[in-house]
Amino acid sequence: MAAITSALVKELRERTGAGMMDCKKALMACDGDMDKAIDFLREKGLAAAAKKAGRIAAEGLVHCYVCPECGVGVVIEVNCETDFVANTDNFKQLCVDYAKHVAVKNPASVEEMLAQPFYADESKTVNDLIGEATASIGEKISLRRFARFEPANGMVDTYIHMGGRIGVMVEIACDNITDEVKAMSHDLTMHIAAANPQFVRRSEVPSDNLEKEREVLTQQALNEGKPAKIVERMVEGRIEKYYKEVCLLEQPFVKDPDMSVTKMLAGKCDVVRFVRFERGEGLEKRVNDLAADIAAEQAKMKK
Repeated sequence: MAAITSALVKELRERTGAGMMDCKKALMACDGDMDKAIDFLREKGLAAAAKKAGRIAAEGLVHCYVCPECGVGVVIEVNCETDFVANTDNFKQLCVDYAKHVAVKNPASVEEMLAQPFYADESKTVNDLIGEATASIGEKISLRRFARFEPANGMVDTYIHMGGRIGVMVEIACDNITDEVKAMSHDLTMHIAAANPQFVRRSEVPSDNLEKEREVLTQQALNEGKPAKIVERMVEGRIEKYYKEVCLLEQPFVKDPDMSVTKMLAGKCDVVRFVRFERGEGLEKRVNDLAADIAAEQAKMKK
């Protein structure tokens, strides 16, 4: 039998998009013949992933997971091409598996995660699993982002809104996790989903953001014809309003706008950090142009 080198496996992987282990098995079955190995993978449907690499994957799910034993929390966004696939049991299970992998393996980035052996089957990498899922499901599958919180003193809570459109994870610090604290943390996650804060507290707002906001507000005041001598005072007042818009602890609590989030927490716990993912935000969406599709098909028929 011909020697199956890592370079040969890598080449087959690059040419087909199939997983590393599948490429190795194909080469072994075909005695190292590259063309036969490609056909082997195509026949098994494992080379389909490569053809889908350029497609737009902006649908999918945001999934949250908290380890019941260690308390580590994860929020992850996995994308596919259509909401039909996103609602299938197979795709939902992928999201569960990837979130658990992040909890166990603690990757530093998406790139590192893709290269890691999968926590439940170390014979395959996470990237291998994505390639297999793309081939079996029939759509491009993309692991976009994740966040992982490991609480030092307190707890992590999560919330999923609209069946996976928005996912929120918050870490709170407290010495005693009571039922009251749990209720507060749940209210907090729902508030974050609705109000979309950018920071926990005003000390976290970057100075560049504040300077830009001051410039905009100053110009607004001048455009309103306000005297220059009172513009500075007006701007500072509007900066206070800006803090209440972007800082979680200063926002009006959505369930009772007469009190702030800080007042709602009533000193029972403190917010360490939070993350809010909204499915597909910032991604290009698929646009179906029926006329263009028909024209393309007609052009093919004329060839």
